[in-house]
Amino acid sequence: MTTHAPQAAQAVTLPTTLDEAVAALTAMPTAVPVAGGTDLMAAVNSGQLRPAALVGLGRISEIRGWQYQDGHALLGAGLTHARMGRPDFAALIPALAAAARAAGPPHIRNAGTLGGNIATAAPTGDALPVLAALEATLIIAGPGGAGREIPVSHLLAGVEMLRGGELIGYVRVPLLHAPQVFLKATGRTGPGRAVASVALVLDPARRGVRCAVGAIAPMPLRPLEAEQWVAGLIDWDNDRALVPEALNAFGEYVAAACIPDPVPEPDGSVAPLPPAVLHLRRTVAALARRALGRALS
Repeated sequence: MTTHAPQAAQAVTLPTTLDEAVAALTAMPTAVPVAGGTDLMAAVNSGQLRPAALVGLGRISEIRGWQYQDGHALLGAGLTHARMGRPDFAALIPALAAAARAAGPPHIRNAGTLGGNIATAAPTGDALPVLAALEATLIIAGPGGAGREIPVSHLLAGVEMLRGGELIGYVRVPLLHAPQVFLKATGRTGPGRAVASVALVLDPARRGVRCAVGAIAPMPLRPLEAEQWVAGLIDWDNDRALVPEALNAFGEYVAAACIPDPVPEPDGSVAPLPPAVLHLRRTVAALARRALGRALS
């Protein structure tokens, strides 16, 4: 599991049910849960983390699939990126499937899990802006059979955190049956960590547009005013038509909301954005414009 010699013996527990995993974490407060280990083991190998005990989640079959529930999809936290990238899942939640396919090379997609992506909460996590745009919620399993449900955005923003002995069991995602898009820009050709990413979903029932921008901040950003503005311009009764000029304006609106201009100086002057930041803002604008264009086409 690591290329470094361990400093101390580690206890490893391999539960087969979610309740057993919660019980193990409750009994060993210093234990760290591990599923795919794509981020955790990298931290261990680099010496940044030395867990006293591990609770492996790979044998818990109940969280490796999904089911339908009241117009929602209940996704197990153990779903791998490779599984979410398959056509049957893509027909269900296209943007999340696209994010899963973009998550990295095959060995990462085969090991990495949806719950791990959320719990790690790395800014470049590809699933995170999609879940934010879908306004997904987490079903948390706790000690003694206790459970609670919180918005994904609350966990990512640190408004609510996992408590001792708790695990992410499932992710509840609304089935919108409407176009949704995930796009990302990387610093190199091929799979790689996102420099910026955009998830955009249409919600025809509410005549709404939901957009989330990832990788440019510690958590996905929702440009709410830009969403409301462009939703009011879409002709929802006529093939969701939108004038071309509005696409460009939407991209600029999203980018300016997520990467605003510097605060004016006391004399009223405004310093220009550094070239790297200006380039990033242009990248976000292009991604948002393309995402909306694809969703409406």
